[in-house]
Amino acid sequence: MFSYTVAGIGSRAAAAVIDYFICWGTVIALYFLVNRIAGAKDDFEKLTEGGSWAVAIAGLVAFVAMWGYFVFFEALSDGQTPGKRKLGLRVVQDGGYSITFSASAVRNLARIIDMQPGFIFGVGIVSALVSNSGKRLGDILAGTIVVKEKAATVTLASAKDAPLAAEPAPMAALLTDDEYALLDRYMARRLSLEEERRKEIAARLVTRFEGRLQSDSARTSPMRMLVVLHEREQAARAVGASSRGNTGAAREQHLIVARGTKRWGAFATILESVRHRGLHTLPEAEVSDFVSRYREITGDLARLRTASRGREPESLYYLSRLVAGGHNLLYRRQGIATQSVWRYLAIDVPSEIRRSWRPILLAAVLLFAPMLVSYGFVVRHPERARELLPAGMIDRAEGSVGEHASRKGYIDLKRSERPLLASRIIANNVQVTFAAFAAGMTAGIGTSLLLIINGIGIGAAIGLYASKGIAHLILSFVVAHGVLELSAICIAGGGGFLIGSAILLPGENTRRQALILQGQRAIRLITATTLFLLVAGSIEGLISPRNDWTATPKIAVAALSGIVMLLYIATGRRLRA
Repeated sequence: MFSYTVAGIGSRAAAAVIDYFICWGTVIALYFLVNRIAGAKDDFEKLTEGGSWAVAIAGLVAFVAMWGYFVFFEALSDGQTPGKRKLGLRVVQDGGYSITFSASAVRNLARIIDMQPGFIFGVGIVSALVSNSGKRLGDILAGTIVVKEKAATVTLASAKDAPLAAEPAPMAALLTDDEYALLDRYMARRLSLEEERRKEIAARLVTRFEGRLQSDSARTSPMRMLVVLHEREQAARAVGASSRGNTGAAREQHLIVARGTKRWGAFATILESVRHRGLHTLPEAEVSDFVSRYREITGDLARLRTASRGREPESLYYLSRLVAGGHNLLYRRQGIATQSVWRYLAIDVPSEIRRSWRPILLAAVLLFAPMLVSYGFVVRHPERARELLPAGMIDRAEGSVGEHASRKGYIDLKRSERPLLASRIIANNVQVTFAAFAAGMTAGIGTSLLLIINGIGIGAAIGLYASKGIAHLILSFVVAHGVLELSAICIAGGGGFLIGSAILLPGENTRRQALILQGQRAIRLITATTLFLLVAGSIEGLISPRNDWTATPKIAVAALSGIVMLLYIATGRRLRA
């Protein structure tokens, strides 16, 4: 049987070191392999077009590896990455249930906030230290907890554990929890006490426990009576007996544990065996027996959860893990079902975009309003552009005035360089949307700042080119990918505001419940932005820099991508119907 303790900072950090070593080792090995195959030898300007594509794809694979490593391992390996497995850690949902794919995505995308400041995980460490459950912000948002599994303390008493018991251990203890703790402490320390002091304390305890002591003779010593009482209490509590003074739900909880421990242990043994061999290896009769046992412990779990009244004792966690393991064997398909992925992408994601139109609209206002203001400001005061834009952008705009006659356009790239640009843009933009999502944990303040800053930067850049009479250069570059990219930013901002609303306006739910619910909604929006940015980044790297294309075909690409996006958002409703 297994029980758990909340994983400590040290063991979690050690597991993270192992996992990051694997991640970075894979990325570095991939870099050298592709570099060697492509023949770049650290000089990417000499890459052929095929080599450029190889490096670009490798860059995206590395990005997915760094961000997807924790998500996929936790979702597909029942909450364990290689590092967590090595340290005996596991991520589970509150109550002990197996972590879902969406919950894993939520907790790991929120890592952007937890790792601050500067990748030292200061925020996450502080959050885990002040939380009773050791939760970093990502765990709070996803409704998960990292536990360290250990051998169970909920076991049946053996004969040697209760040598004086001539009958089965009692279902009710004679002492309260505090009284038992006092007696247990004395029994552990009695041999280290002086004889007079030991006898004095024993006499006081006998007086305190009078009426609950057993003796077979009037001459039985106080110490002997205390030893008998201590052994009896140990035997009773080993089978989950209810403490003296417990009534109602508390007594029911102890009775459920006492009566179910043998069955749970038997099911755990079967489950561990079947987990390695597979349910299909069992004869039909044993499969029926497994199903019957599973139904019994499912009923036990429901009763125990009711009796626990919101608390999460070790027995509840243990039983939840058994039910989760049985459920996975009986109902859960191995890997990710294609039908589930299709339903998620074709129905759940577009439906969530429509449902979340209010926070998305708010994000659009915070993006486009500063964009218009900064555009007008720079057009009227071009000399102030340096206060809003990097020096490289200023120099490019000033150089473009003289280069306009040669039709070099906004950016001049060789054909072999375009795949690399597309790869970098996709990785950067997707990471920005992850940040907008995670920044919702700041009650939406961080999300708002990201939107405003991006809006100011875009508006100022267009205003700078407009002030020099060459606005068409930057617009002809932006137009092809701008529809999808700006839409994705607004949708990601909407996801951040959903999380912020859970903190500020939880409604009838507790803030913890609201965060979990809104986090599940927000992750669907981030899925949409990732899809849109994959396409937008490809367009920005491969089509937008083409100076041999006039504005007309680029506008056509923008219109087509916008129509497809709107159809995707609208189609989910018909598919659901």
